[in-house]
Amino acid sequence: MLGLVQGPAELLPVSSSGHLVLVPRLLGWDYARLPPEVRKTFEVALHTGSSPALCVAVRRVGAGDLRSLGLTLLAPALVGGLLEGTIERRLGGLASVGAGQLGGGAVLLLSDLASEGRSSPDLVDHLAVGLGQAAALVPGVSRFGAALSAARLRGLSRPASLRLSLRAALPVTLAASALKGTRLVKGDVPPDLHRPLAAAFATALLSSVASLPLLGLLERRAVLRALALYRVALGIAVLARARDST
Repeated sequence: MLGLVQGPAELLPVSSSGHLVLVPRLLGWDYARLPPEVRKTFEVALHTGSSPALCVAVRRVGAGDLRSLGLTLLAPALVGGLLEGTIERRLGGLASVGAGQLGGGAVLLLSDLASEGRSSPDLVDHLAVGLGQAAALVPGVSRFGAALSAARLRGLSRPASLRLSLRAALPVTLAASALKGTRLVKGDVPPDLHRPLAAAFATALLSSVASLPLLGLLERRAVLRALALYRVALGIAVLARARDST
């Protein structure tokens, strides 16, 4: 189930990590009560399953300037290295994810109100996208959505913003999956998790590949606005749920 959610949530600016928190909680699954290391193991498998689809998407839009893309890695790498543990401990609950969805959706909506702008990103655009991805370390914000919002706020056109955001998302996703995967391999994964992890990886891979055509819809303003409004509504609903449960 989570693998099926992962595909479209990873390829759309709606926060896959946020949905991986919200779906089990809102449906009342026991998943949220599992040990953190078990949930992290599943999330690594899911994100790794999405990576081949991101590679295909980036190949379609072009690799771009690799030197400039290095700037998009700087901010998330620094923030992740310094604050990853704190973020995971304090910002994984319903309220923080709901706030991330609400805030991220509102910024995405406002940023896309801008008129069509430049078609070629500069170094500052890459740095702005990197800062957006750093903010998306908070579950619910959406790495793709934050990068897209930053690019649009910098004055890039929608197609150019989509291309830059996709190119920037791939190295961060691959690096995060490799880092967390290496940590997990050093530990002992219980044998009874092997088959569920394989199922998570396989379904995430299939759903991500099947979701690739959705990327073409993102150049339409109506689609982006609908996704932004969905995130705002979801964030409000989640915050209300979190308030009622306290």
